[in-house]
Amino acid sequence: MKIEVLRIGQRLVRDDRVTTHVALVARGFGASRIFMNEVNPEIKDTLDKVNKSWGSDFQIEFIDDWRKLLKSKKKNSVKIIHLTMYGENINQIQDKIKKEDKVLIVVGAEKVPREVYEHADYNVAVGNQPHSEISALAIVLDRIQDGKQFDIKYDDARLEIVPTEKGKTVITKND
Repeated sequence: MKIEVLRIGQRLVRDDRVTTHVALVARGFGASRIFMNEVNPEIKDTLDKVNKSWGSDFQIEFIDDWRKLLKSKKKNSVKIIHLTMYGENINQIQDKIKKEDKVLIVVGAEKVPREVYEHADYNVAVGNQPHSEISALAIVLDRIQDGKQFDIKYDDARLEIVPTEKGKTVITKND
């Protein structure tokens, strides 16, 4: 499954850290790209450094018009998944989403315009209580990939963590 993420909007100051974490979760949980608008360009620098150290060709693309992106993706048979507290529960919809070939997951920052709900093929809720968009993205990415994203190894990684019961083991690879 090819997975991309769209982050719509950003509340100034507060959301630089949140948007960075949305991008880190998208990358770490198997997405190939994140599209962002209204964002601090330093976030791209941070993710480029993460890619350089930990491997991956994860892409960050700045866009001006998320509406145009949604229409283009739909035209190219990409299924739109909108994360919202008001959608279908992930427990009921995850098996259907797993069968999709290409998905774009929409993660809003502020009040999401009604047209996002209308463009979405799936409006998906993680639980029915207020929570973080970061956690919702992580849960959905994990559920639709059955945890397989954690088995990915990057040949271009300079650093690699070796799972251990206690302590920290990090391998530094020479360039």
